[in-house]
Amino acid sequence: MIGTSRDGDVVTIELQREERRNALNTEQCVLLRDAVDEAVALGARAIVLTGQGSAFCAGADLSGDVYADGFTDTLLEMLHTIDSTPIPVIAAVNGPAVGAGTQLALASDLRVVAPDAHFAIPAAKLGISVDTWTVKRLVSLAGGGPARTMLLGAESLTAEEALTAGLANKIGDLATAQDWAKRIADLAPLSLRHLKMVFNDDGTQDDPTPEQLSALQAAWRSEDMDEARQARWEKRQPEFKGR
Repeated sequence: MIGTSRDGDVVTIELQREERRNALNTEQCVLLRDAVDEAVALGARAIVLTGQGSAFCAGADLSGDVYADGFTDTLLEMLHTIDSTPIPVIAAVNGPAVGAGTQLALASDLRVVAPDAHFAIPAAKLGISVDTWTVKRLVSLAGGGPARTMLLGAESLTAEEALTAGLANKIGDLATAQDWAKRIADLAPLSLRHLKMVFNDDGTQDDPTPEQLSALQAAWRSEDMDEARQARWEKRQPEFKGR
């Protein structure tokens, strides 16, 4: 479910669950985390992340184990592995990046986005929420206005909108991302490591307040979350009650 290839100092890691539009479950998160660690251990100087087929990542696999205890911890561990790895990581966003797919792009250092791709975090449609890291990183990269549109409005951001906001660094395909990664891999590794550390010191490493953590947990344990799941199976709009 994960494919890796190497071209010189650049390792490309591909999500390979095309039948699920590369949606993430616990196993996929562990495999991706381990693939990043292995690339670094084998001396890669840049990583490209992409998805097989027409989607980058459709988010968490809602038909899988994402509601089970431990999934969100495994997801966040994988995201923080990418966030903290000492080499640049470029997300080649070849198609829709939804929910955890947007989080995966946020964990990366740079984003090359296909013209027909888009970003979305529809947590409020699912009766759940996202962690403080995700909110702060989205604000850091896209700005407060687009971040609020995506999270509070549950609206998507097109590739061009993402480029204007700063969430996307370039418009292009996988080859564009790989060519850029090759040029970056020729730069001074210690310089890049330091710069990555400074860029990522953007408030996302701070612990959430007790109130924030309590509110996040309340959403994940709510009747509204159960209603969203039931509505999904029944193919209808959920009716949220705020409890």
